Amino acid sequence: MGLYEQTLGTLLVGIFFNTYLYGIVSYQFAAYYQAKFNDRLPVKCMVWFLFFLDTFHSIAAIYMAWVYMVTNYANPTALQYAAWPYPFTPIGTAVAAFVTHMFLNDRIYRLTNNKVLYGIITAMALPTFALGIACGVKAWIIFVIADMPLISGLATAWLSMQVIVDTFITGTLSIVLWRAKTGWPATDTVLRRLIQGAIQTGLFASIFSLGDLITFLALPTTNFYGMFAIPIGRIYSNTLLDTLLVRRKLKSQMTSSAFERTSRVMGWIPGESAIPTPAATSIHFGVHRNLQDNAEAASLDDKDTREKETDTRLWRTTWKLSKSHTIELRHSPMQLVMMIRT
Repeated sequence: MGLYEQTLGTLLVGIFFNTYLYGIVSYQFAAYYQAKFNDRLPVKCMVWFLFFLDTFHSIAAIYMAWVYMVTNYANPTALQYAAWPYPFTPIGTAVAAFVTHMFLNDRIYRLTNNKVLYGIITAMALPTFALGIACGVKAWIIFVIADMPLISGLATAWLSMQVIVDTFITGTLSIVLWRAKTGWPATDTVLRRLIQGAIQTGLFASIFSLGDLITFLALPTTNFYGMFAIPIGRIYSNTLLDTLLVRRKLKSQMTSSAFERTSRVMGWIPGESAIPTPAATSIHFGVHRNLQDNAEAASLDDKDTREKETDTRLWRTTWKLSKSHTIELRHSPMQLVMMIRT
């Protein structure tokens, strides 16, 4: 493979793929605001921020291709130096990764209310972000591509930590969502889709981070690693927006109350977590036999009165789900009546 194939060719492949992903992100961004979700303000600001970051980075990558292939078409020595979008790539990627990590960390906290787990993920995400910024700043200072191996230590630490954080968040979120399954088809469908989104985020980002790390260590004087490095930020944005947009499909499959409950659980709209604590999920079962008497008959509606006229025995079966929710079954041999009291 010739010099241009190893430098311009591989760099161009990465820019093409990044532009393709940016097109998908732009569509997702438009679909998100067209859907008019009642999301919290921080979530909306996060989406705007990532879109502007992706737009800026994608334009910068195309500009870099222009500098190397048009402006310096007859100046091969320009390939020895890094155009400014080159060192900006790890900075933009680190920012996109950190925003995504903290967004998923917030989802985990809302599901578990575990401050220790939230602190652990934050403690891993912050140094990962700092390493990415440091890597980009040092590459900006070095400027000469032949000297880029000088940052191999920083790059190894940053990309390794990024893979670790992605894997940890993916595993934790998948386990938490799996354990939250209720046995109700509509709710479990939501949870399975959210698990899929979490795995997508971690898997694809980790693959490209590992590809970036391996090619940088093996071929530091070429642009093979740029083929993996440039699109990583778009992968984070793409999978995060997919997680938000999946609600359009889920909303058509669920009742409005179930959809609102799920949205509050995942922090899509304001509200406390609706996932019951272990103490609240314990079920207390009791059966009480009530004989017909005049006082009780007076409190029943006409339909229930007709039931009791048919049979003098009325049974009441109660499930205590939490302090504020009780399911009561009142039944006679002729008819079953279900009431939900809140």
